[in-house]
Amino acid sequence: MAKSKRLAPRAPGADSTFSLPAWATDGLPLPRMVVFDLDYTLWPFYSDIHISPPVRAVPNTQSSVLADRNGEQFGLYPDAPYIIRLLQSLKIRLAVASKSPVGDLCREVLKQLRLPEDSPGVESSSSKKLRVIDAFDGGLEIYEGTKIRHFEVIARRTGVPFNEMLFFDDERPNLEVERLGVTMRLIRDGLTWDELEKGIAQWRANRGIA
Repeated sequence: MAKSKRLAPRAPGADSTFSLPAWATDGLPLPRMVVFDLDYTLWPFYSDIHISPPVRAVPNTQSSVLADRNGEQFGLYPDAPYIIRLLQSLKIRLAVASKSPVGDLCREVLKQLRLPEDSPGVESSSSKKLRVIDAFDGGLEIYEGTKIRHFEVIARRTGVPFNEMLFFDDERPNLEVERLGVTMRLIRDGLTWDELEKGIAQWRANRGIA
């Protein structure tokens, strides 16, 4: 499927009316690990096509927006930084599984992007801006190959069983990971709060949790 570049050049503001989603407070089990694809899942572009290194932070954006060599600005999907912060606060481990052929560039982008300090529903424990890359304590598998291989490596590294993982990806062929026992949420327009809720519900349904 051909996709156009849809960058995210603005830094989303924290919504003061935000309340924690019901799934975060209902007492039902949550996955031990959430894994994300990168291109058109965490960010709205192809990392090997749409950005040209070197990349740098754009002033006055709290490092939530970067620019490449050509001055093109880009960042994560607007909800993604806040979702990452919330999942961290719930002690859910995070990882990346991406087939991007430019792993070094992707890591550099994740190093330079920062998570919001004032994420709604999450108490800030530090005034230090958190690098996005540091949120992924389950590791970064960014290289060409199969998502099966990515998940086998993640499972060996972390010890988290496949059926305790929830995966967000935009490519239908990657549903192959469900053969391992992973729950995959197929998304179309990037990571959003609505897609996260549907993914949690799908994972619970696969586990027989009402």
